[in-house]
Order: sequence, then C-alpha cells, then structure tokens
Amino acid sequence: MIAPFFDYGYLGAQAALVAALVIGIAFGWCLESAGMGSARKLAGQFYLTDLTVFKVMFSAIVTAMLGLFWLGRLGVVDLSRVYVPETFLLPQLAGGLVFGAGFAIGGLCPGTSCVAAVTGRLDGVALVLGMWAGVLVTGLAFPILQPFFDRTPRGSLTLPQLFQLPYGVVVFGVVVLALAGFRGAEWIERCRTQPSLTAKKPDEAARGGVPAPESVRA
Repeated sequence: MIAPFFDYGYLGAQAALVAALVIGIAFGWCLESAGMGSARKLAGQFYLTDLTVFKVMFSAIVTAMLGLFWLGRLGVVDLSRVYVPETFLLPQLAGGLVFGAGFAIGGLCPGTSCVAAVTGRLDGVALVLGMWAGVLVTGLAFPILQPFFDRTPRGSLTLPQLFQLPYGVVVFGVVVLALAGFRGAEWIERCRTQPSLTAKKPDEAARGGVPAPESVRA
C-alpha cells in the first residue's frame, strides 16, 4: 500500500496544501470547460432542457468510485484509511433542502459559483458573498444549532453497509445506474428541446395558421 499519501507520510502538511490547491484549480478548470460556470446552463437542469450538471457530476462520481475500487484491489490504496464523513440524517436532509433551494434560485452551487466569480460573472460574485455570509452566520449561531446538528447519527455509513452487499456488487450497480441515467438524460433533453411535430410552419404562423395559396408557395 502506498496511498493515501498523506496518511502514510509521503506528503507533509505543506505539500498536501499545495496538492489540494492544484487539484482545486484543475477541478475549477474542468467545470468551466464543461460550461458549468454559467447560471443559465445550470438552470436548464431544473427545466429538464440541459442535464449537463447530472452527466458531468455523475461521471466524476463513477470515475472516482472505479478508481478507488480497482486501486484498492491492486493493493495501491488502503481503502480503510480513506476518510468517510459521518452521516447525520435529519441535519443533512435539512441542509440538502436548503442547498437545493439555493441552487434553484441562484442557478449555481458553491463550486460553480466560485468558478463563475473567478471568470468575472457578477452573479457568481454575489453568490460567493452570500455563501460566506451564510457560513459566518451559521458559525456564530452554531451553539444554538448544535443539538439539531448532532441528531440522528449513523456513523460513516456507506452503500455496501446500508444494503448489506459486497463492495464490488454495489460498484457494478452504480455503474449500471449511471449508464442508464446517461441514456435517460439524453432522451429527456431530446424530448424537451426538439421542435413539436405539430408546430405551425413559419408561413402558416404569419397568416394565423392559414396555409399560403399554392400560387405563392416556393
């Protein structure tokens, strides 16, 4: 086993920060390259006209999952030493609802708002300032919120533990689900964006739906 690098001492604190900065910049570049710094593009997710957010993020999840799975099988990564955040059902459910509402209203999530701000978009700057203000207010009010924050703990819960299935079976299931999701997303986008077969032709629409006489048709 040679990874995680930091956990095994191959990276010091300073080198780990530099690596995190490089990875963060690369991630932001990928988001911007995928067009995810545009609030208009991300808002298409909620109108089912542009599901780029779903496809890009699900691709990233599946890539990371397969990478960790096979690196673990090859003896490169010790998966038992990879940090898994703890699960708190009620506070994370509430946080997800707030996050989703903010995403729908602002058209950007925390990561994409930073990308938008760096590229000079004013909506991104506004959202980043709002996010910082929210973090500040939450930090100041944390003593009041902590009893709710600590409710319904489930520890470091993973899908194999939740469904009581082997790790490989869950990985295979997620990949199949992702492939089906990609096909479904493409189908939804086509259905939402292609012109209606019953739409009026331009010359008919200009005449209130009355077809042009044969003598004036091209």
